[in-house]
Amino acid sequence: MEAAPVVAAALKRQGVRATFFAANERTTQGDGSLGNYWAPWWKARAAEGHEFASNTYDRVVWHGDLPGVDRRFRVQPSVGALAGREFTWDAAKYCAQITYAAERLQDFTGKKTLPLFRAPGGKTSKRLLESAGACGYAHVGWSATGVLGDTLPSERFSNDVLLNKALRDVRSGDILLATLGTAGRKEPWASGVLEPLLVGLKAKGFCFQTLREHPAYQAWIAAHGS
Repeated sequence: MEAAPVVAAALKRQGVRATFFAANERTTQGDGSLGNYWAPWWKARAAEGHEFASNTYDRVVWHGDLPGVDRRFRVQPSVGALAGREFTWDAAKYCAQITYAAERLQDFTGKKTLPLFRAPGGKTSKRLLESAGACGYAHVGWSATGVLGDTLPSERFSNDVLLNKALRDVRSGDILLATLGTAGRKEPWASGVLEPLLVGLKAKGFCFQTLREHPAYQAWIAAHGS
């Protein structure tokens, strides 16, 4: 969450509403991104009209499907008490991870979360997505041109390179992906790229919407009561 205040300020100045996918990531301040310390930050974003969805509470990475008619998966939580250990979970336990993050966001914001989730690292399988769908959650990936590069090393991908690439490549309907902070980059992306990118895309005629308005997800959201 180290870049969270910078991101929020840039979005507000530019009148852009985003969809925030959250897990309870470790933070340099407070008790995790879905801990009580950050509750006022989430509530303020809801007041600004942003939307929210789950990234699984413990940022659980799918590693593989297990054989058999019952749906079981090899998974590894990235944060929390069980971080770094691999487990075998059934569909219900994986869905519970999606739901818990969604519930925490709803508690903080007072706003119903979207019936969507983003699998950590984008790692999924057909069976995993079917299991999540049966629990009421559709998966959201990102466009190939929408990876904005804020987790890439500055030594190889400067802010100028990332900004120019996005301005050149982003297309209508793309889902753009950025984080609220990463320890792997020396040149801060949020303060150097986000607002110039928004300004530049607007100048090219783009507008911005949350995933509630995205054509690929409107019907799912309407059908699942959010």
